[in-house]
Amino acid sequence: MDQELVARAQRGDESAFADIAYAIGDRLFTVAHRILRDVDLAEDATQQAVVAIWRQLPGLRDPARFEAWSYRVLVNACYAQARAERRWSPSLHVLETDHGAGDPQLSVADRDQLDRGFRRLPPEQRAVLVLQHYLDLTLPQIADTLGVPIGTVRSRLHYARRAMRAALEADARPALSGSRPS
Repeated sequence: MDQELVARAQRGDESAFADIAYAIGDRLFTVAHRILRDVDLAEDATQQAVVAIWRQLPGLRDPARFEAWSYRVLVNACYAQARAERRWSPSLHVLETDHGAGDPQLSVADRDQLDRGFRRLPPEQRAVLVLQHYLDLTLPQIADTLGVPIGTVRSRLHYARRAMRAALEADARPALSGSRPS
């Protein structure tokens, strides 16, 4: 992000902030959608984050850190949205697939199974997985972005991977039939 543009927006330049919002809006929405797994919730979280970024921007001390700071604001908005919603019902929207993202060899069934496992994770664990695997951030960058110690990031990643593995293994087990063997 252009530091001069951020500095102008910090001084209250609305057109500079509009340029920033236009530049980061799609990325913020994509990250929010990957964390929340629901289009409407992601749109709400993104909108809340953009408003919070505008309001809190004058307090940003280092314009060079804008991108990491904006992701922190977004992740906090996702957490708030998840707490407010509390229901993790499947989205009824037809979603576009990520072009160029993921493994093209994954079948639809595999993607559905991964999505079901991901939906079972708490938002804090989803966030670290998205930041690491989608944004390719390092552990120190994730810790800095979320404003938590690196040990917390490691712990969340560990438990998220363990929960995903357990969910995938549970889905892979054959369903038990209602009848008992004689």
